[in-house]
Amino acid sequence: MEKNNNLMNRPVNRRSLLKTGAFAGGAIAIGAGLMGGEARAFDHDEDDRLTRGDIAILRFLAAAELIEADLWIQYAELGGLTPGQLPLETLQTPPLNSYQNAFLNLDGDGPQYISSNTLDEVSHANFLNAYLRSKGADEVNFDEFRTLKGSKATGATGIGRLTNLMHLNVDTSWFIRYRSATNPDFGATFPQALEITNRTAIPITDADFNDVNHIQVIANTAAFHFGYIEQGGSSLYPTLGRKVSSKEVLKIVQGIGGDEIAHFLEWVDFAGNGVQQPVAPVSDSGLTFPDFFAPVNPNEPASPSNANNPLIQPSLIFPVPCEFISKDLPHVAIIRPLDDRFAGAVATIASFTADGLFLGQSKEFFKTVNQLAEEADAARREF
Repeated sequence: MEKNNNLMNRPVNRRSLLKTGAFAGGAIAIGAGLMGGEARAFDHDEDDRLTRGDIAILRFLAAAELIEADLWIQYAELGGLTPGQLPLETLQTPPLNSYQNAFLNLDGDGPQYISSNTLDEVSHANFLNAYLRSKGADEVNFDEFRTLKGSKATGATGIGRLTNLMHLNVDTSWFIRYRSATNPDFGATFPQALEITNRTAIPITDADFNDVNHIQVIANTAAFHFGYIEQGGSSLYPTLGRKVSSKEVLKIVQGIGGDEIAHFLEWVDFAGNGVQQPVAPVSDSGLTFPDFFAPVNPNEPASPSNANNPLIQPSLIFPVPCEFISKDLPHVAIIRPLDDRFAGAVATIASFTADGLFLGQSKEFFKTVNQLAEEADAARREF
């Protein structure tokens, strides 16, 4: 407990916590117009004409970004740079809550990164829906499904949510996958780096702020969930991008997809900081985040060469080269998976469902998102 109390007082050690571009969550409008009619024909050059498949891909990506924006807004309200949703003109420096401080233990700019990631996801959702409108296609609106109750802790706005962050089954196999030379597209499977089952990733009430170990475990759970969410986006965009027909839509998919990869690489580092000293080991209510640098030989200092398992080495941030295209070709560092079975639209919704992200959602919601996913996966490049 003494060690973790000291952690809460660690200084911001890399860049100033207050930066321009902070999360000003008040004015966030995300979504309008659920898919309804058929896609219309467009009077463009052939290479830029949007096909039915292009529209289906854009609709699913808009849906995915609305889901991401919803969960990231919940993280930003409680753990981002600005507690609650303050208008930008009233931005000030109130005392940080212990959830924000727990993120500072993982990175001196942790709250800023959470707020920045949130703004990015909101911008993705807004842009994709606006682009669909500009082409005469139906945008995606999930407002009728914003019925889930979120946190009651100070800072949460109490608005209806699409996603549930309080009963997560976080898939942590991504942490090992990106440290492995094998590729899921070739059938490789990976164990869980940590067993995180039915855990909250946000404070549920103010009582969760009170114990430093308890709130650090919640923040560490969130850190691994951040990586899980963003590795999914990193694979989804190139997977669907190969089906795109319009050059302009390909440009959109490549542009937003590249931003998702930038997010993912930050959260790889962030999660790794939660499983090494001085944060780890830390435990609460049956969940332990161990020190992944714990030495094989306790008589020697902890180091990558003396770590228990290189597949969970915390300091590896970039993808390790793996097999790609053919096992006969040299290994190469890539985003993976890139196959529909593991990274397509249907696989994404199935993964989110297994994650517990939609716990409490209606049958109509599942019907809607699965229809969007099936139509996106069915798209084929036409010209």
